[in-house]
Amino acid sequence: MNDLGGHDERIGLANRIEAARARSVAWLASMQMAHAPAGALRISPAHDAAKWPGVALPGTYNGIMCADLIGGFSALGLSDAAARSRLAAWLETFRRADGVFRIPEMRDDAVFKKPDRDETWRYIDFHVTNYALGAIEALEPARKPVLDFVRPYLDATNLKAWLAERDLRDPWQEGNNIVNLAGFLFALARHGNDADKAAVAKCLDILFAWHDRLQEPSTGFWGVGQASDATRLLHAMAGSMHNYHIWYALGRTPPFFERAVAYCLTLPPRVDSACIDVDIVDVLVHGLASGKAPTQSARGWLAAILEAILDDQNDDGGFADVRTGIRRQDGWVRGYEEPQGLSNTFSTWFRWIAIAMASDVLFPGRFQWRFRRSIGIGYRGLVP
Repeated sequence: MNDLGGHDERIGLANRIEAARARSVAWLASMQMAHAPAGALRISPAHDAAKWPGVALPGTYNGIMCADLIGGFSALGLSDAAARSRLAAWLETFRRADGVFRIPEMRDDAVFKKPDRDETWRYIDFHVTNYALGAIEALEPARKPVLDFVRPYLDATNLKAWLAERDLRDPWQEGNNIVNLAGFLFALARHGNDADKAAVAKCLDILFAWHDRLQEPSTGFWGVGQASDATRLLHAMAGSMHNYHIWYALGRTPPFFERAVAYCLTLPPRVDSACIDVDIVDVLVHGLASGKAPTQSARGWLAAILEAILDDQNDDGGFADVRTGIRRQDGWVRGYEEPQGLSNTFSTWFRWIAIAMASDVLFPGRFQWRFRRSIGIGYRGLVP
């Protein structure tokens, strides 16, 4: 697989990235809601904010993290600290007393994931809260979160019991669970006292022991063996990419990482979905940073996917997830939905993470990306 080619091709691709960035910044600004703080966004052009006001929570947290990444705060009216603080406070109106964020329209009869109600809501609450906190951190890095809901996991018995319930037949979902909880623990260590920091350190020891015990050495993934089918292997990669962030946050390289990288290089560098594409890019970029990826083939793969994603930008400047079907917020069975193929803040952010990570490798220093500060999608770690 070729890299970027000659000088003219490199300049042309860099110019395409900048033009695409400007179009996406303008699209994000067009999602501004009326009668709401600057930066409060609809999730897509199809989103009726009067009918579905709670969908503005994911519309905004995805859009804000995208704008932070690509330099769009000014276009959203967020150049000054007071405006950013107002938006952070608005996001916190979706927060419960224990610190969990919820989309108000999400109710028991409209969600899915697990037969057990508590486990269902834990997954959804973790997911929504992680992203909401990521957006608030982008707006005001020093703003202290409420993390009371995390404290039960500081108890070793509770944490081990929760880990024992992880169902690795669904590694993609469980990868989300793991990275979300780990992200909350890291946040508690940043914002807490010395006792919190010590408790989090013990929790991380338990998490690493759990991962060491259950990782499949032949792939570097969790939740899949050597004989698994292609779809399950792909889902194991997508889930494991989340788990790897715990290692990145501590400046470590995940065990058997070169095998995860090798698998990703067998996948075609073409647009699949916003989630899958960013997962593969994340693994390869961190593989290069850790010396676990073959430089020429990994850079070639990233160059090819970068062009493919740029080719997939919608005319309005945003990005879609996939082109057919119905898109729902993760966790929703009945509730807000819209056609796939539309630009939306979730997909636009995920696409720009992939573009930014790939271009940061291929054009070091050319663009000033602001990657997410906390682990999860959009985080770029400094691995050895």
